[in-house]
Amino acid sequence: MSKANTAKEPRLLARYKSEVIPAMMKKFNYRNVMQVPKIEKISLNMGVGEGSQDAKFIEGAVEDLTIISGQKVVVTKSKKAISNFKIRAGVPVGCRTTLRQAKMYEFMDRLVNIAIPRIRDFKGVSDSGFDGRGNYTLGIREQIIFPEINYDKVVKVRGLNITFVTTAKTDEETYELLKLFGMPFQKR
Repeated sequence: MSKANTAKEPRLLARYKSEVIPAMMKKFNYRNVMQVPKIEKISLNMGVGEGSQDAKFIEGAVEDLTIISGQKVVVTKSKKAISNFKIRAGVPVGCRTTLRQAKMYEFMDRLVNIAIPRIRDFKGVSDSGFDGRGNYTLGIREQIIFPEINYDKVVKVRGLNITFVTTAKTDEETYELLKLFGMPFQKR
């Protein structure tokens, strides 16, 4: 038997199958299980404006995002020169990665249950991050809320953007899907 077959199913995937699908079918009157929205991928993006002056900042961001995501990170480079920001074309300005399948569910589980509760003065995530096409973007101000990050090795505290790409058609479906997964939205 291969290692992939013996791996345990992520907790949130099991929750999706047992709780989220029936709740979504009941609320939105779906006729078929295949109509129920699901999360396709989670994109993590960290912009590093100081990376154009010092490569140490890019290396720190790549290391932090690699630890947070658990997979290799791609360094993004500027497409054109912007003189006001002292950026030339082709200079590293950030890093990103995309999580899918089991890693995606495990990251979301850590985000919702461990990282978000560690945010200072937390009152819930904003419900203004929907784009109208079934996607939700969440901004995190400090990467140090993730327990995997070693405070002593952090070069600079920086934020990151987390985008949940779903198959939902409306913001209402996306909101309900993420809420059933345990996303702590602000009270409406």
